[in-house]
Amino acid sequence: MEDVLSEVCSSEDLKVFEKKYNDELVKGLVSSTTQFEYACFLVRSRYPADIQRGVVLLEELYKRPEEIGKRDYVFYLAIGNARLKEYQTALNYLKGLLRVEPGNRQVQELETGAAIAGGAILGVGALIGLGMALAKK
Repeated sequence: MEDVLSEVCSSEDLKVFEKKYNDELVKGLVSSTTQFEYACFLVRSRYPADIQRGVVLLEELYKRPEEIGKRDYVFYLAIGNARLKEYQTALNYLKGLLRVEPGNRQVQELETGAAIAGGAILGVGALIGLGMALAKK
């Protein structure tokens, strides 16, 4: 599942969905499907600003009361947050999904990947802090 966290979409694919999204936006009504597709590509961009924009679009979709694809929104919110190194937020989304779908292997694997990545970041931070403390002595 580490692939999901490191997978990057092509600029060309992103531009296709961006154009579709913007065309609908100009007309005054963006469909949930178009917004979701665009957000999924943004979340898989190599640029943090794009990923953040994708997370915002997914959060908007999730907050709509009439939406039925909330499971998919939450899953991609977890991916986006993990890619932004917001591991605790990503894990919270994944834990919520696992409460509803405890046997979902895809979610379990992403949770493991996010936990490992988040733990590695914490470990590096602890080593740096230890090194600085020793250097002061």
